[in-house]
Amino acid sequence: MYKERFNPSQIMTERYYEFHHSYNEVPPVVEFHQHPFYEIFFFLSGNVTYIIEGRSYKLRPGDILLTSSSDIHRPDIRPGRPYERIVIWLADDFFERLQDFFDEDFTACFTDAALKDYRLIRPDSQNIAHLKQLCDEMSKARHSREMGSQALTSAYLTEFLVYVSRAYYDAPDSVKNDITENEKINQVITYINENLTEELSLDQLAAGFYISKYYLSRQFKQFTGLSLYQYIMKKRLISARNMLKAGSPVMDACLCCGFSDYSNFLKAFKREFGQNPSKYSRG
Repeated sequence: MYKERFNPSQIMTERYYEFHHSYNEVPPVVEFHQHPFYEIFFFLSGNVTYIIEGRSYKLRPGDILLTSSSDIHRPDIRPGRPYERIVIWLADDFFERLQDFFDEDFTACFTDAALKDYRLIRPDSQNIAHLKQLCDEMSKARHSREMGSQALTSAYLTEFLVYVSRAYYDAPDSVKNDITENEKINQVITYINENLTEELSLDQLAAGFYISKYYLSRQFKQFTGLSLYQYIMKKRLISARNMLKAGSPVMDACLCCGFSDYSNFLKAFKREFGQNPSKYSRG
């Protein structure tokens, strides 16, 4: 299978989708990140635990993870085995085209995974082999100069999405044994995501969930990899970015996402995404 260079930028440069097949003998350092598109992470080899929104998934070869535009995530990659994976990035525009053509909502499994806070798919061996074959065909078509190669790539990708969606809904309950989580921290995360415009201080959250500030601070960092403040700030900025992407004015995005100071919002947004919100909203 064709292997492409590791892309650490997490920035999508093509309009509809991107396909990355990456292999590292030495584990790369990947920080917590998010992106304004859907991602399918197809794990092939390595010693990896993937952290998504406070849950840690111990991965086995063939596992698939689904993330969307609001998910903060990072792989914890340990040495000992080569780290190989296929990552497919999918823009909203791509799913809209599929919806228009097939009258099928291929984002349904992403939406369901986000609602359930459960993003792991573990296909059976036959399906894993089929998905690998489709990825191989996608990779060949992408690098071919023959007529119709782009159409073939889209066709293989659509078939890949069909089988990923089926595998998601057929996933056995046993995969939950490879998930590490804390129910109280899950409740705090849910509350934060549903109340980004409210006061979300450590004191307020600890009192609201009847736990000590020390326990909340320590456990939150342990399970999410981020401090409470870092997580809240990132989620507010992600929400603002998604509003801008949908066409909202900058001031509306600022106020609707829990920022009371416009100047601080501008600085934080540029620090997180590398550009001012006004430029982001234009393009």
